[in-house]
Amino acid sequence: MIEKLLAERQSLLVMYCELAGMETKQDRDGEDELLQRFCELLVDYSAFAHFEIYERIIDGRERRGKVVDAARKAYPRIAEASQAAVDFNDKYDANAHALDLEGLHSDLNQLGEDLAVRIEMEDKIIEALIGR
Repeated sequence: MIEKLLAERQSLLVMYCELAGMETKQDRDGEDELLQRFCELLVDYSAFAHFEIYERIIDGRERRGKVVDAARKAYPRIAEASQAAVDFNDKYDANAHALDLEGLHSDLNQLGEDLAVRIEMEDKIIEALIGR
């Protein structure tokens, strides 16, 4: 589970950097498609982490106290970052509506900050899971 989470996280961050790095009109020609793929990966990453890792802990299936403690401390901030990801997806999912890309780069900046917090919190849980 952890390896899959980390692989999805890495893919998400690579795509985030690609999207955030598009500056010129020529760069932006593929932006809609990249943005759509990014939104899909963002949702997949958030859902996987929630359903495969956090739900197990929240439901009481995790018995290691260190893991449960780390999760209890981290989960509120992870939930906030997850909501930010859902909000971003709702705004930029081209399947749902026509895209308005006017605020994309400022929204990406904010999402990047939220993802950084989420990653920091996930790493605390991962450290507890692997016994560090």
